[in-house]
Amino acid sequence: MNGFGNMGNMQKMLRQAQKMQEEMARLQETLKERTVESSAGGGAVRVVATCAQEIRGIHLNKDAIDPEDPELLEDLLLAAVNEALRMGRQVAADEMEKITGGMKLPGLG
Repeated sequence: MNGFGNMGNMQKMLRQAQKMQEEMARLQETLKERTVESSAGGGAVRVVATCAQEIRGIHLNKDAIDPEDPELLEDLLLAAVNEALRMGRQVAADEMEKITGGMKLPGLG
């Protein structure tokens, strides 16, 4: 055996890795625009975030603003922001798994 068969397998693996890397780069760009939305307090506070972990919008129902209880609004905002970010991370992880086939790659979570 001359070893050329192993070279062919190595080249095939390198092409597959390059394709996966290109798909991952496209996904990262897509995630910058894809949004998720969460809410708290029965919809009193809504948060829109990208799947790249950027808050795009915070919407408050006027009934959520109680000058006598600012802590409630703070808690609702915190809950909605954290949930939107969690949702975005989950979407990103699900999409990445489609590309990697479930392989754990260094530096990707």
